[in-house]
Amino acid sequence: MKKGIHPETYRLVAFKDMSNEDVFITRSCANTKEKITIDGVEYPLVKVEISNTSHPFYTGKVKIVDTAGRVDKFYQRYKSRQK
Repeated sequence: MKKGIHPETYRLVAFKDMSNEDVFITRSCANTKEKITIDGVEYPLVKVEISNTSHPFYTGKVKIVDTAGRVDKFYQRYKSRQK
């Protein structure tokens, strides 16, 4: 590897998928403020909204994410056009 181009803070970090509470540990240099203890070992914690355990491409499940009732508003607006 070339010297001087890799970060110095490369360490084990826990990533937590907030949609299904799955936690996985990998090496990263991401800055974190929170910590989590897993099996008696404390790791820096990075929270993610979606990962391979919750993404529809990997799970095969389609999930509609409704933000502020937008899906309901869409259905009510166009329900008269359904045949």
